[in-house]
Amino acid sequence: MANKKTSALKSKVDEIKQKSKAGLNKIKAAKSAPAQNTVTDNKLELLITTVNRSKGEYYIDLLQSFDVNMQFVVYGHGTASKKMLERFGLTTDSDKTVIFSVIQENKLKDALEALDNRFRTIKNGKGIAYTVPFSSVIGTLIFGFLSNNRMAVKENN
Repeated sequence: MANKKTSALKSKVDEIKQKSKAGLNKIKAAKSAPAQNTVTDNKLELLITTVNRSKGEYYIDLLQSFDVNMQFVVYGHGTASKKMLERFGLTTDSDKTVIFSVIQENKLKDALEALDNRFRTIKNGKGIAYTVPFSSVIGTLIFGFLSNNRMAVKENN
């Protein structure tokens, strides 16, 4: 009788050990496999670019090449008078395009370098660009859209 109980107890212990090993192997496999579509620590920034209105479309297309998934454009008009602009040797074209672009932080440096290069080399292509960091974004789907990663899912910890 004691032998039967001992044997049953040993088989139960072996079964529990096997289940534990299987569970640990699953956890190890999940940790070692690279997570494919996860929300990363990569932050988003709002890039604001002001250029001459005639060059607006060119800069919109340029920024799109840096995985900018959302942009909106506002038309503006400079506040300085023509006389003041002429005095400083600036162009008298005061019609401007202001481009608001949401860009990933890791692509920002390349985008700003490209803008700086174009500001210096393109005729009537001068402009100004600066960024404002996002402090938060509500929802992983919105973050996925803004970061041009529609497959983003929340990482399980």
